[in-house]
Amino acid sequence: MDPSQVKVPALKDLTIDNITENVHAINSQCPDPRLKYILERLVTHVHDFARETRLSHDEWMTGILFLTGVGQICSDVRQEFILLSDILGLSLLVDSIDHPKPPLSTEGTVLGPFHTHDAHFEPNGTLISHDAQGEPCLVTCSVKDTAGQPVSGVKIDIWETDSQGFYDVQHADRKDPDGRAVMQSDENGEFWFKAIVPVPYPIPHDGPVGKLLLLLKRHPYRPSHMHFMFEKEGYDHLITALYLRNDPYETSDAVFGVKNSLLIDLHTVNAERAEKYGVPEGSKLITYDFVLVSEEESRKLREQKAMEAMAAQGRRMKLYKGLPVPDLD
Repeated sequence: MDPSQVKVPALKDLTIDNITENVHAINSQCPDPRLKYILERLVTHVHDFARETRLSHDEWMTGILFLTGVGQICSDVRQEFILLSDILGLSLLVDSIDHPKPPLSTEGTVLGPFHTHDAHFEPNGTLISHDAQGEPCLVTCSVKDTAGQPVSGVKIDIWETDSQGFYDVQHADRKDPDGRAVMQSDENGEFWFKAIVPVPYPIPHDGPVGKLLLLLKRHPYRPSHMHFMFEKEGYDHLITALYLRNDPYETSDAVFGVKNSLLIDLHTVNAERAEKYGVPEGSKLITYDFVLVSEEESRKLREQKAMEAMAAQGRRMKLYKGLPVPDLD
């Protein structure tokens, strides 16, 4: 921006003690109250972090080079920054704050770095995984609202790994999407498909995030799970996953995604289901009833929790576009 077009506050003699207030002063002319508030809190916490830890220049540069490496390894099919957010617990925290759930609704969890936008739209009954080594699994689900009514016409993104724990995009010879599909709930709010039994797998650990886990003496493994994402106008966007109970990594998920309400038992298909869905009797079976929250329900709950959190911090706040900003009136 042309310096002649802005009135820059005069900076004081800069010291360890006053640098923060000086940065706040020069950022104070931001016209967007939410961006201004976010930057004010970010600068405060980053500066306090440096003062609290007595951050050295070498450590600062190590951090800069680490983040540079995270960016350099990102591609259209790999998002190392999301992976970093995941292993720090930030992804789950943000999802929980931005998409609060009332009792009995389906909880959200992490998106992960391997969702794509090229999955094919498929009808009910589709075989989404063509991995011959995977154990066949029938998945039957329903989608309802918080009043227990079926929700039809919901767009559902589904994705899982192959039997070796790799997503299709991790294979160099990938030609078409596999282990993933987009479906739609029918007039009864139901959808079903054929997949393979999920297996545990390591998150990508050949990049900067993997090196960080090694330094922290943390393993890179995730428990067996299958991803789901739900979209329909009027309903809060839901990103979630189902996790197999008693998986060896259930209580040490590298990306903090497991929630008790999302743990499921693996069943077997009985004769009645086998005939209805055209699969062999004795096949593995996953069933789940998803419950979506309306946008209005979610908005009210999010705003309520935001103001409660601000009050608990002793902050005088108001809502701006549904998000808290300082109340200066």
